[in-house]
Amino acid sequence: MKKAVSIVLAVLFTASMATAQITWTNDRAHSEVQFKVKHMVISTVTGEFRDFTINFTSKSADDFTDSKIETVLKTASIFTDNERRDNDLRSDNFFNSEMYPELRFVSKSFKKSGEDTYKVIGDLTIRDVTKSVELTAVYGGSVMMRGTKRIAFHITGEIDRFDFNVKWNRALEAGGLIVSKLIKFDFNLEFIQQAN
Repeated sequence: MKKAVSIVLAVLFTASMATAQITWTNDRAHSEVQFKVKHMVISTVTGEFRDFTINFTSKSADDFTDSKIETVLKTASIFTDNERRDNDLRSDNFFNSEMYPELRFVSKSFKKSGEDTYKVIGDLTIRDVTKSVELTAVYGGSVMMRGTKRIAFHITGEIDRFDFNVKWNRALEAGGLIVSKLIKFDFNLEFIQQAN
């Protein structure tokens, strides 16, 4: 009987270890969520979202295969260092922050694709349009600080904004669009491991 109980306890312990999750808190002071878009074909405008929440969990503190990441960006917090342009981006021409206050990404797959590189596939929602997108996450390494582990990721990707009903534009006489259809995301993120 004691042997049977021991076996059951061992199985339960192993199962709990297999499903254990490590929770990481995003360090906002050392993170940035940027985007880049071509203007009039010849130049690039860089902007950022200043209000965002990022939840990240993993099964290991060193290998992030099958990790989960969920990102919420507040569209009203968009900033390109030009008030007129920022107000236009918040309007119905682009994000319509009043009606669609959040841009959301939820990962479905987080797979290793290189030594420090992961392919991340998930659902991106903009203006209530949800589509699957693929991002690249490059692991920047880890460091211990005051007994707590910190890690960093550089996450990049590209979308066609027309796919998400962000369609305002004007054509140039010489060809091309005033604002490119393609938007590049560039996230530099630092996380702090939480005690379980």
